[in-house]
Order: sequence, then C-alpha cells, then structure tokens
Amino acid sequence: MDFQSWIEGIDGLASLYSFDIMPDGSFSEIRLMAVNQQNVGMLHMNPEAPEFYPGIPYRNFWMDLNFESFVYKCASTKQPLYSYVNARGVWLKGFYIPISDMGNTSGDTGDSEEKIRTVYCLYIITYSDVVETDSISQKSSEVAKEIMDLSVKLHEKPDFYQAMAAAAHEIKEFCGADICSIYIVDKNDKTCEFINENGVNSDILNALAEGMNRSPFEMAMEWEKDLALSDCLLLDDLGVIKERDPEWYRSLLGNGINNIILYAVRYNQLIVGYIWAANFDTSKMMLIKETLELTTFLIAAVIANHQLVSRLELKSTIDGLTQVYNRNSMDERVNRIASGEDKLPSSIGIIYADLNGLKTVNDMKGHDAGDKLLFRAAALLKITFEDYEIYRAGGDEFVIICQDITEDDIRQHISQLKKMADNTSNVSFAIGYAYCTGEFDIDSVLQQADEAMYQDKQEYYKEHPKQDSRR
Repeated sequence: MDFQSWIEGIDGLASLYSFDIMPDGSFSEIRLMAVNQQNVGMLHMNPEAPEFYPGIPYRNFWMDLNFESFVYKCASTKQPLYSYVNARGVWLKGFYIPISDMGNTSGDTGDSEEKIRTVYCLYIITYSDVVETDSISQKSSEVAKEIMDLSVKLHEKPDFYQAMAAAAHEIKEFCGADICSIYIVDKNDKTCEFINENGVNSDILNALAEGMNRSPFEMAMEWEKDLALSDCLLLDDLGVIKERDPEWYRSLLGNGINNIILYAVRYNQLIVGYIWAANFDTSKMMLIKETLELTTFLIAAVIANHQLVSRLELKSTIDGLTQVYNRNSMDERVNRIASGEDKLPSSIGIIYADLNGLKTVNDMKGHDAGDKLLFRAAALLKITFEDYEIYRAGGDEFVIICQDITEDDIRQHISQLKKMADNTSNVSFAIGYAYCTGEFDIDSVLQQADEAMYQDKQEYYKEHPKQDSRR
C-alpha cells in the first residue's frame, strides 16, 4: 500500500506507525510508516538519523517510552487515545487513532502469517504556547479529581516546604508507591533539595548522591540525560535505566527498587525539579501518566515562584560581591534588637572591621583590584567568624554581631583575624569592638565599637602614612 499518498490526505501534523503482535502476545518494535508534509520536520529532530523509508524503526528518530506505550495500547486494543501534556515548553494535544485494513506488511508466510498480526496507529498532534482550559477539562473524572486535590494541597499550606511535602504525600498515595519525593533543582545556584512527605531531607539527598559518586546537582543533570529528551520515565522494570545509567541502576537495585517514576518538572522549558517515585502500582501506569502530565505543570509554577522570591529576598539581604549580609539587613537586625522584637542575648559583642587601603587600591590599580581585595577580606571574616553574623556596612566597613560570647573569645577571634590578614596579600583591618552583658542599648554598643575601630585606624595611618587617602 502507498502509505505516503494515504497520509497526505490527513489534515494536521500526522504520522503513521505500525508494529507486529506476536503469537505469544508480545510486541515487535514500532515502525514509522509515513509522515505527511505538514509534519516532515519530525524526521530532522535527530540529525544522526538515517534517511527515512517506510517501515524504518521509530527509535532511529526519537525515543519516548511513554509515547510508545500509547501507540502500543491504541493499536493493540483498537482504542482511540487522547493526551494533553506540557512538554518541552509547549502544550501538546495528541490523538492516537487505531487504523485497520492497511495491508499485511509482516513479511511472514505459511502458518506464522495467520498468527502474526500487524497493527497500525495514526498519530495527529497540535500544539500551542498557552494552556487551553477546555482541553484540561476533557480529562477523566478520576484524573480531574486528583489534579484538584493536588492543587488544594499546593495552596492550602502557607509554607512552601509544607506544601511540597503535602504534594509528595498526595502523589505517593495516588501512585500506590512505597516512596515518593519532589526533587527541586535550582540551576542558577546549582543546588538541589529532596522533599518527601516528611519535609526536607538532606540526609536522603546526600545518601542518594553518594551512592552514585555524584553531587546532588550532578545527579539531577544525569537524570536529565536519562530522560533522553522525553519528559518522563514510567518503567515497570529497570531495563532502560540499566542501559542508560548503570550507576543509577546499581543504586536502585541496592535500595530494593523494582520500578520507577521519574517525571521532569519544567517551567519555561527549564527543569526546576523532578517527581521521583518508586515501587508504584504498575496497573495504573496510563492513569498516573495522564495525571502527572498536568500536576507537574502546577508544581512547576509553585517551584518557580518560590525560587524567584528566594532570589529577590537574597538580593535584598546579601551583598552581591562579598556574599555577607548587606547594610539593609544589618539595619533591620539592629532595629529588631532595639525594638525588643528580637530577644536580647545574655551577652553581645560587636566588632567593626574596616579594610585599610581600599581607596588607594581602587585609585592605583582600578576597581576590579579593589573588588578582589574586598572579596579576600570577606573570606577571612567568614573563616574567623563563621558562627556569627557578618555584615558589609559600607564600602570598606564590616560589622560582626556576636551573641552569647565571652570577651576572651572576641579577643581570640580578633587576634586570629589579624594573623590571617598578616599572611594575606594587601589585606589589613582596623578593628574595634565593644562588649556588653545584661541590659544594653544596641545603638550605644555600635557607637563604642565604631569609635574603637577609628582609634585603631588612626594608629595604622601613623605607621603607614602613604595609605592615608585623606592626605
């Protein structure tokens, strides 16, 4: 039969697939029989694919296990199927239509010809950049209920992590899985978080990564490769994982995992997380896929919003160059102490550390050199005062607030800082501190520390007059 002439009569992005049903009920690989001119671009998705011919194995062009499952089910059961998914940045509407009487192309003769049956599936697809609410409403009542329940879980909790934990629990119950988590990925910071029904669990995150000799972020990047351009893996056995990612396969076996769900959570085509579930109810695979196709869209929006807000909060409190708290954050902290909003500690030490010679470096060597000097100075402060609050109060001025500390400890920390600065090129601090126990006025303590720092700076300029930019 001339498949190409036949499919050109189909309006829309259309392709025709076939496979054989063997005497034992198993299926052959899927073959691509024809693609109409409107959809011919799919033949060029894989630049390494051979030239098309009717009956070429489908996997020469693409490999999407979930798409294959739909084709197998549609053609073998003669049941039309419909999917509406958010994939690779667009909304895909797919129609799977069983086609009969296309002629026998199995190539078998004799008795085997009666037992081997060749079946066909016509796939027609449309896509759009925006979601169509009418298409979502066409989901089954069971899927619609699950999506609604998950949406409620995501928004009834005021805390982001509580909402993610509730969502993980909801997905775990729906999938009939032994374990389920939402694995959050922030590609900007190259960080990941593992959230299951009990909340954030860094121990599990680190154990998973160490089991594969990867960092948590490296693990997320490998999962993206394992998807092989698909949006999900719903596997009733681990054969595909064994082939694509042997390290992950060994880790799964070692933890008693028999089957796996890995669903990419994308926002504007960028992966922001994964739904990860194991030992799920394989009898619900098609229902699970249909449900997760849309729930990932809801979860992606919540994750992306959280990451945006977190970055905005970070910018408002952290100094971009030195990565210590900024002046705005310091003022808010002092105001909370002064107003009584923050409980007064039993003791407090405030240290002013002013970087000597910054203006001279900026004038003589340029601001890039000055920025590097500030970065080195902040690094020494973070090493010395890692357990306390470090603020960049101004251009070359840092303030450290130390709660519940002894005065001897403050002096030891200052001594350590000066020794480290002496061994670091061009870094020198003028340092002053004030220490109080019991009741105190935070503004007065700050002023005392500032005055002490100023006296130390005067001594420095006496010894290094060329560094005094005031001259």
